[in-house]
Amino acid sequence: MAHYDVIIVGAGAGGGVVAGVLAEAGRRVLLLERGAHLSYDEIARDHLRNHRLALYGHNTGPEPDGHPRVFVDPTGREQIVRPHEGGYHNNAMTVGGGTRVYGAQAWRFLPQDFRMASEYGVPEGSSLADWPISYDELAPDYERAEWEVGVAGDSDASAQHWPRERGYPMPPVTPCGAAPALQRAAAELGWPAFAVPLLINTTPYLGRPACTQCQHCVGFACPVDAKNGSQNTMLVRALASGNCTLVTHAQVDQVTVTPTGRVNGVRYYDAAGQQHNIQAEQVVVAAGAIETARLLLNSRSTAHRDGLGNAYDQVGRHLQGHYYPRVAALMPESVYDGIGPGVSIATTAFNHGNDGIIGGGMLANDFIVLPIIFWRGYMPPEIPRWGSAAKAFMRENYQRVTHVMGPVQDIPSPLARVTLDPQVRDRYGMPVARLSGTTHPETVRAAEFMWQRAREWLTAAGAERTWGTPPGLSLSGGQHQAGTCRMGEDPRTSVTDHWGRVHGHDNLFVADASLHVTNGGFNPVLTVLALAFRVARRMDAM
Repeated sequence: MAHYDVIIVGAGAGGGVVAGVLAEAGRRVLLLERGAHLSYDEIARDHLRNHRLALYGHNTGPEPDGHPRVFVDPTGREQIVRPHEGGYHNNAMTVGGGTRVYGAQAWRFLPQDFRMASEYGVPEGSSLADWPISYDELAPDYERAEWEVGVAGDSDASAQHWPRERGYPMPPVTPCGAAPALQRAAAELGWPAFAVPLLINTTPYLGRPACTQCQHCVGFACPVDAKNGSQNTMLVRALASGNCTLVTHAQVDQVTVTPTGRVNGVRYYDAAGQQHNIQAEQVVVAAGAIETARLLLNSRSTAHRDGLGNAYDQVGRHLQGHYYPRVAALMPESVYDGIGPGVSIATTAFNHGNDGIIGGGMLANDFIVLPIIFWRGYMPPEIPRWGSAAKAFMRENYQRVTHVMGPVQDIPSPLARVTLDPQVRDRYGMPVARLSGTTHPETVRAAEFMWQRAREWLTAAGAERTWGTPPGLSLSGGQHQAGTCRMGEDPRTSVTDHWGRVHGHDNLFVADASLHVTNGGFNPVLTVLALAFRVARRMDAM
């Protein structure tokens, strides 16, 4: 039977970082990824099949058949959903994970985000809690992620909001589209506004070229490899070390244990459906908040009848993502310049300190919106979607419409959760993830507040009219899914300790957004990367 020092499940943001750090430290690493190692041409530029619009499929794994989930809506209605359907809450499943196709916004969480319960109290029915670590403890790992993966941003502006020892390695993207008008409006309103930090090269960096400013960024792979993810940074380093073996099309269905209950490896199925049992001294699960919870729940044994780390029924609970209130606006003149990625200005004026609101969020202008996505989701409500009126509005106003949107901090609920479905199985016979519950009503109140602020900003920027609808109560997850294996010191209310080590298992770690106690009012990937550097650092010291 094959034996490694470390087995890592998942080659996304977290798994790629852990693989890079430990392989360069001399550990023999096996990295298992259920998806494929897709080339740029294989991801393609299909406007109907991507991670912004997936009407007929998407451009990364998993395959449409054989990988269902069960979604239970707020009314209790159950349905089996395929990977490209909304209730699936899919993230990209390929080498690099979501970093292959993300918009690459690279925000640190604010210091207050790590102490939400202390700042606001715990709303009834919520599971709001403080992190077991502070911003200051994670700051060195944020810095390491910014430099070793590569972030472009406004160092001076960032230092006004985040305590930091070092600036960004690259300058920010150039303001484009409606950014100048939004900058003037923010100044009039007295709101701080600055360039969005991005994991995108604005200058040549780490041996790869600068962004060519194309119109196909979010939802697609980068044509020149200027978008920085685990697949072209830390994973490259892992493989170059000679100490990392990458196996794709590997579906792990069990973290295995000895008869006494000690973790000793994994069981996985290869592309042909053949089963393999591999042993290791340490195991890291980094499959994303939904699949990580699913794997731990399915890793049942005589010693762990409810799965690993689940002695207190915490695995899979507190699922959260981000609400994204969005307001569209018709501007008096064209604000479309075709310069990508498009997102280039944001305000953090409302992440905290909003009277009567728990938390808040960030607002930014949007990535370039493809015409078909504009037609489907950004047209004013009174405009028909077919016929001459629809064509006329598109022709006359596509270049005059802009948008402001941003992630709102979820207030977690213990009833928003991942469980194993008792009946539905995937192609390997493994119980599929069953998603149920909703976010807490306080998230909806915060989203309504942020929606109003977005409309206020666009009106101040000169909008002739605005439209949109704030989101209602629903399950929050999606591509920003987090929280299902939250870290903490008490096993009764958390799954891992403050190093990401599963309670009761000294050699089993989690290294993805499952660890997040709360998910901040920002895109979470930089926090995923920082936590992965922290987990790897701890493992290397053991």
